[in-house]
Amino acid sequence: MSVDSARKPPSGPRAELKRQAIVRAARELFLREGFGVGMDAIAAAAGVSKVTVYNHFGSKEALFSAVISSALDEPLGGASADALAALADAPDLRAALVEAARGWVRAVRANEDVAALRRLVAAEQHRFPELGRAWESHGPEGHHPAVAGALRTLADQGRLVVPDLETAVIQLYALLVFPHLVFGAYGTQVDDDLTDRLVVSGVDMFLGHYAPRA
Repeated sequence: MSVDSARKPPSGPRAELKRQAIVRAARELFLREGFGVGMDAIAAAAGVSKVTVYNHFGSKEALFSAVISSALDEPLGGASADALAALADAPDLRAALVEAARGWVRAVRANEDVAALRRLVAAEQHRFPELGRAWESHGPEGHHPAVAGALRTLADQGRLVVPDLETAVIQLYALLVFPHLVFGAYGTQVDDDLTDRLVVSGVDMFLGHYAPRA
């Protein structure tokens, strides 16, 4: 189905509810059946027409990107988002960042869909190269806007020196979250004690590089 790429997706409360239903249905079907699942099946599971799916997303790749964003954003919602936002006013930045990082990592460990989507990309990108492009297309700021926003604010305050925000987000993500994705890909988990040591040492390494020099 050809879609005018310049067309804006539907907006408004009802459109947003449909969009959320499509993303939920797509996430469940992608994880259960792989990227080869048809858009007809996704539309049926979401209770909308196939035309509605394309009006919102334009392509299966764009829909998969939305599923990825939804899954990656979940660990940074709620208490994690509040903790990141509070960094700007924290008198002890290291202590506050350690606590925010602990919350982020706890949420990531509890969200099995993130690791499952990553395994899906690794397993099927040889058949569907667009999967890798979809995972990469948002960039770290798109995947982790709360983290990027918190670091940008701290840099604006002069509490961090961040010449390259994209690199900083990737490095913080690599220090805190990536070990759990690697272990999860092999069906195992980092134990609680090592998890906390990784968080504390990861924050110290990050601040050691980005904190202003005295």
